Amino acid sequence: MGLEEEIAAAAEAASAHAANGEELEGIVPAEPGAGARVYLCAYRSGEEQTWLALDSQYRPVADRALVREAVSIAAMCELAEESAGGGELGELRARLVELRLTDAPEGIEEAEVAAAELQETIRPLPRLASVGYLDAIGLAAARLEQTLGEVGGSPFAEAMKSGMPAADELAAEVIRSYKGPLG
Repeated sequence: MGLEEEIAAAAEAASAHAANGEELEGIVPAEPGAGARVYLCAYRSGEEQTWLALDSQYRPVADRALVREAVSIAAMCELAEESAGGGELGELRARLVELRLTDAPEGIEEAEVAAAELQETIRPLPRLASVGYLDAIGLAAARLEQTLGEVGGSPFAEAMKSGMPAADELAAEVIRSYKGPLG
């Protein structure tokens, strides 16, 4: 079964857990570690949002640590996608082409290849948020930064570091508004 089919099955199972007046708003598939598949399900009723995590058998997850890990990896993957290449990878690639055509600086071809590889690494939705995916984006972003001659700290690493508190806050919010018991 492909990821789209898994998400559809998770949506069907998640719908059974919707309270009166609540609508399933979205599902984020995550693999926080060791192959444990979790489907983070967001529900909305007016301004109120609640959450439920389903396991690979589409049953509610009651493990607080697993829910927190799934939310954290999903948030960090999204942040990585948004931060890679300065956040505007398409624009960066266009600027690199322009530079090659006008100034032809040394190393521009390598930078273009690294930017293309980074863009190929970022998967379209739906995609599985996982440690491996996060690492792949990080490696591709680092290669791009190296070809661009970044000196000192990595802008990508700094963006990831500064985004960690937001990921932690989202995980705490999911725990606070969780639809089931957590142990």
